[in-house]
Amino acid sequence: MPRLRVAACREAAVRRQHAADSGHPLLPRRRGRLLLGWRVRLPELGDLAARLARELAGREPRRVVREGARRAAVAIVVSEDGDPAVVFIRRKVRAGDPWSGQMAFPGGFQAADREPLQTTAARETLEETGLDLARHGRPLGALDDLSPRTPYLPPLIVTPFVFALATRVALMPGEEADEALWIPAREIFDPANQASYTLSLPSGAHDFPAIQVEDRMVWGLTERILRQLADLVGI
Repeated sequence: MPRLRVAACREAAVRRQHAADSGHPLLPRRRGRLLLGWRVRLPELGDLAARLARELAGREPRRVVREGARRAAVAIVVSEDGDPAVVFIRRKVRAGDPWSGQMAFPGGFQAADREPLQTTAARETLEETGLDLARHGRPLGALDDLSPRTPYLPPLIVTPFVFALATRVALMPGEEADEALWIPAREIFDPANQASYTLSLPSGAHDFPAIQVEDRMVWGLTERILRQLADLVGI
């Protein structure tokens, strides 16, 4: 997830130690804890949508080709107010759904080969949250494609699209979501909210990087998309 900001005189040394210790950029478990003797500072996020707009302008995202994979798209909706927040859903618990009950960005499968993926993201967002991005959202661009790393999930390619919204609006979960909500960006990218999610697979138990905000756990493809977004704007 986001890179930590530390005192400049020790930044390089701290980053090297980070990589050596864990291979993951976030170590602290509580707000204000010391990292190798230096206090962690939370990132400044008030202009998150503007920074995303600058970085995505004219950017050519990396596309993934995977034979036999279905294509899907998700929407990362960021509010432009002074305390930006991001739209999430909690998927309904359903038999046969490998993402059942998980926190996710609104999105879903491409309806047909000729449907533009940005249209897919907007259509699914309307169905799952009641938010009409075609009318109220400002498209900023796309992030790189992602695909599940585990062979236990169906072959899939996901394209994340970023949208800005002037202010937070009320959300209404659709038939495929138990919950639709705004989560403040400061909570998503707070190092104190970094966690680990343990999943039992046929090959054994595996730990995955995660974000925990209250009782909500974000992990998997959604966490990877957030990490990509954080890297893009340098937080």
